[in-house]
Amino acid sequence: MRTTEHIEEIVDADSVAAVYAAGALCWRVKKKKLEVLLIHRQRYDDWSWPKGKLGKGETLAECAVREVLEEVGLPITLGIPLPPIRYVVKPGVKQVHYWASSVDDMPAIADGKEVDAIAWCSPNKARGLLSNPSDVEPLESLVAAYEAGSLDTWPLLIVRHAKAKPRSAWPRAEGERPLAATGKRQALYLQRLMMSWHPSRIFTSGWMRCISTISPYAQLTKAKVKVVPWLTEADHNRHPAKVEAVVEKLLTRNSATAVCTHRPVLPTILATLANHMTPELARSLPTLDPFLTPGEVLLAHVSHAEPGRIVALEQHKPFDD
Repeated sequence: MRTTEHIEEIVDADSVAAVYAAGALCWRVKKKKLEVLLIHRQRYDDWSWPKGKLGKGETLAECAVREVLEEVGLPITLGIPLPPIRYVVKPGVKQVHYWASSVDDMPAIADGKEVDAIAWCSPNKARGLLSNPSDVEPLESLVAAYEAGSLDTWPLLIVRHAKAKPRSAWPRAEGERPLAATGKRQALYLQRLMMSWHPSRIFTSGWMRCISTISPYAQLTKAKVKVVPWLTEADHNRHPAKVEAVVEKLLTRNSATAVCTHRPVLPTILATLANHMTPELARSLPTLDPFLTPGEVLLAHVSHAEPGRIVALEQHKPFDD
């Protein structure tokens, strides 16, 4: 059986596939039984998962959320990443990234254009209906996670602040060093990316480059922002144990949360997270400096059933112009 604990590195630029696409396996539990949502496309006369091609300038996570909304009318939040699939199409290799998404009792409605029918069914029935054999792989991963009690999760986003002006070019206080032009564009990228998980609380260093990184998302969503002094480089250097305590407390929140901080703080955060996952999964954590590039996101999926246990990881790299 496939392990449910894994890391997915999501790179929205520099693809080696000719075609990139994304979608989601929407799931719910009815009468204590797992059900998944299939769509039927009249153009191809096939049964598959809601998905579609990546739009220009779009992130894979955005694409997955958009396609599900367009095809079946569900405003989803992404859950654990599932194995991507690859197959050959006319332009070349097509790679499709999938996420699990809990939708509870939200009604799904076929758009009547690309999708003419939908079906909620058991995983067993879904295996028989799926037209593309490779579509079974993400289903098997979802079922394995459900059986392991690790399908129902909440996201903790660790964000390294976007690209800042060089230290050598900034004569004033370090805490006031602003984002570079690229960093400002990365902050807007993060605004869109973070919408796929909807963190309602953001804990951040109070230094300008962190505040500017999360501001576009916070202003758009009205997410609550709390400045945590221990997340600055200076305070972390003096009291790294305080950062450990902050992360430990965040892991008990049970709702989508983001943290924005600096490169020198990341080793302490990563070491704390490692204590809440299996050794196998911990080996997937970044280990080399700089750990995360400016504007990069490490996303930890934390179990609802077992508070504090991290069951999956994914990384989202920003563009860099």
